[in-house]
Amino acid sequence: MSKTTTPLSKNWSFARASDKDQTFRPIASVPTEIFLDLLANKLIDDPFQKKNEVSVQWVGEENWIYRVSFPTPPDAGIQTKTDIVFEGLDTYATVTLNGFEILSAENMFTPYRVDITHILREDKDNELSIVFESAFLRGKKVQEQWPDFYWGSWNGDASRMAVRKAQYHYGWDWGPMLMTCGPWRPVYLETFTSRIDELYFTTHVPVSLKTATIYATAEVVGPAYALVFTLTAPDGKKIMTAKTSVSDGKAMAEFKVDGPDLWYPHGYGAQPLYKLSAALEGGFDEASKTLGLRRAFVRQKPLTDAEGLSFYFDINNVPIWAAGSNWIPADSFLNRLDEAKYRKWLQLAKDGRQVMIRVWGGGIYEQDCFYDICDELGLLVWQDFTFGCGNYPAMIPEFRKSVMTEAIANVKRLRHHPSIVIYAGNNEDYSLMWSIEDKLGYDPKDKDPESWLKTQFPARYIYEKILPEAVAAHSPGTFYHPGCPYGNLERPDGGAMTVGDTHQWNVWHGTQEPYQSWDNLAGRFVSEFGMEAYPSLATIDSFLSSDGSERTAFSPTVEFHNKAVGACRRIACYLSENIIYDHHPLEAYIYSTQLMQAEALSTAYRLWRRNWKGPGSELTSGALVWQLNDCWPATSWSIVDYYLRPKTSYFAIKRELAQITLGSKRCEVKTPKDKYTNAYVEITHRLEIWVSSFLLEEQKGPYKLVAKSFHVTTGKLLSSETLLNDFSLPPNRSTELADILLPTAHLEVVVALYLLDSFGRHVARHISWPDPLKWVKVSSDPGVSALLWRGKVRVRADQPVKGLVVSGEEGWKWRDNGVDLVPGEIVEVGVETGDMKGGNVKARYYGGGRRGWGLVCGRGRGKACWWSVNWGLRRVGDRGDGFNE
Repeated sequence: MSKTTTPLSKNWSFARASDKDQTFRPIASVPTEIFLDLLANKLIDDPFQKKNEVSVQWVGEENWIYRVSFPTPPDAGIQTKTDIVFEGLDTYATVTLNGFEILSAENMFTPYRVDITHILREDKDNELSIVFESAFLRGKKVQEQWPDFYWGSWNGDASRMAVRKAQYHYGWDWGPMLMTCGPWRPVYLETFTSRIDELYFTTHVPVSLKTATIYATAEVVGPAYALVFTLTAPDGKKIMTAKTSVSDGKAMAEFKVDGPDLWYPHGYGAQPLYKLSAALEGGFDEASKTLGLRRAFVRQKPLTDAEGLSFYFDINNVPIWAAGSNWIPADSFLNRLDEAKYRKWLQLAKDGRQVMIRVWGGGIYEQDCFYDICDELGLLVWQDFTFGCGNYPAMIPEFRKSVMTEAIANVKRLRHHPSIVIYAGNNEDYSLMWSIEDKLGYDPKDKDPESWLKTQFPARYIYEKILPEAVAAHSPGTFYHPGCPYGNLERPDGGAMTVGDTHQWNVWHGTQEPYQSWDNLAGRFVSEFGMEAYPSLATIDSFLSSDGSERTAFSPTVEFHNKAVGACRRIACYLSENIIYDHHPLEAYIYSTQLMQAEALSTAYRLWRRNWKGPGSELTSGALVWQLNDCWPATSWSIVDYYLRPKTSYFAIKRELAQITLGSKRCEVKTPKDKYTNAYVEITHRLEIWVSSFLLEEQKGPYKLVAKSFHVTTGKLLSSETLLNDFSLPPNRSTELADILLPTAHLEVVVALYLLDSFGRHVARHISWPDPLKWVKVSSDPGVSALLWRGKVRVRADQPVKGLVVSGEEGWKWRDNGVDLVPGEIVEVGVETGDMKGGNVKARYYGGGRRGWGLVCGRGRGKACWWSVNWGLRRVGDRGDGFNE
């Protein structure tokens, strides 16, 4: 008989184990988890509202029972087997079926399969019960059993290290402590005579890229004699089949493809996906996997004019400057996330010109659809194993065994995805170890794994033995990195900066450097850096009480929804160092924090992209901002908030990741009259200018670099000159273009830089502002105007404008925002969704006052007459309408 699958998704109920009457309440469906079920039954207040997180902490310290009744599948019988499959149980779960204990689970990340053939009832329904023990209390008990171990942790309760559960559930510096439990992934029955247990493959694409070889394997459970493999091309045509015998539970085949359609990250090529299928002869079972053919390497090579090694991703012989984001779980309650929500998030990343997503180690191995979408969209994935900011108790044998099972299961599940190009052993665990004075006994010369278990850093055994062995055995073509960050054995914490990757937190954390110094803080690959900003007003309103009493920047509830220690002080510090700002009304403060975040993060991308200088000079090979998303409505480092509302920084980063960009940096140069003087020093200010191209072919142009200087307050054109003429753009690198002297009154000058092609068309644009902005005397009324034109907003100004943020109705999706303007140009801010109507566009810009502006937009009727529209700008608040706080 063919294998049949029976989902166990309906008719479940749950109860608190400690209740005397054990009243069981209904559940909508499984997968699920306890907070969602309590919310659905109106037994708790929404933990995301107000400060309700505090009042629901009892949930995580209770035991919970989930149960369901189901009939025996009609195909179950003497000649078949029936397994029950739990794809994920969170976390400590005792499972009984018809009174028999069939499973004791203790790892959230591990799937379980149990043969229940001889337990099923024939005459009545089967009773399945799962008791979930409090993971928090269980972890506390394990911690208590090992009092001499150093339970170091940078976030959450230290007992979390003993528990193989999503670590962010214990609370992090951007998210709440909400200790979930429940059947969080599907539960189902499989009835079969024979089944395909695993379908997997390895691929080989030679350096010529002209052929590809696929080595396919199917592992079979039960009697089987033959199996047919089929390879289907990306266009849906079957191109090869291979019938092979099953021997010792395995069938294997080899496919050679000439002229393969290769998979590339987006922006570098297409994302064709082949399909490999396997079918047991006789129709007993079939399985399929998608696959992308590509070469993928992490290149660590000596550099031409710098110490250390490179660290860049090479896909199909193309060096990639891997710009992207760190990804945390997109909800504290994972079962709120469906494929549509994942697609919206990942599409945002792609639309923002990002090419890499790092799945952070304090979360989960993401759902299958996450990686399917990354494959489809061409997003490279940096995959951490699920360890973060802690010292894990690998000296416990049962813990090591659980980790090994977890690692093998998840590498097997994920190995077919072309998007996954690196596995990293942990998040910042080496950094925590390195921060301790005695390094917890770490010795780079010690090569004996068994001796590592006797130190206070036994987790080294996980990161340098268990995990690399799991990757080598089950995904041999994927690069393994012991940690994120990780440098080398002598400096494993990533602090060396010249090898491996680094987490650059000396802006915000650490020494709290000015963000203008990102270029002095560069590593070979920056896998974390960030700056906080408030979310949108609508997001803040979503968790405040409706009476408006806490609708201020520093109200108790607003601050409660920022979990970073010292966040208010650090935001205020970076604000006061850089801009003039108001904290009332709340909208003004939100704007200021988002502008500051946008300036900080775009500066990092701009300066680090400058370090991508071509073969042998890959000084910085990528940057992943912390973080793309949020797990609840909050102030954090995210560039898009919980409700998928982009902050200004999202657009600022997007502009820096265009295929061709111009960059500049203002530098102060001090030249003393002689080597002794401290009084006679000539001070000049210069502007360094460069161009960056991600294009893989030389752009011959010829190109022209034009600079226009404006008085920052009056908008007067001070100069317009061609700085460089008749030059080309080398491929896939940054090139220095000019170094010019700024006027003595440099704080009064805004410089607009334009890269023009031979037809005079704009190829790239960059506006250089005096720094810091707080010293700049911007115009409070720079004559901003707007025009609606075929579903787009076009804006202009009479004087220079910094950070013009336009907004409209809820649901409008902007292509760009937070733009700078200078006189004589028009900037287009497109809208992908939303019915745009004149008068509905609102705006804020730096120095524009506390309350913002409403733009009265003219409506263009034709290419020849749009300039004749009556432009208008009115101050809002004077008439009690529009953008009025």
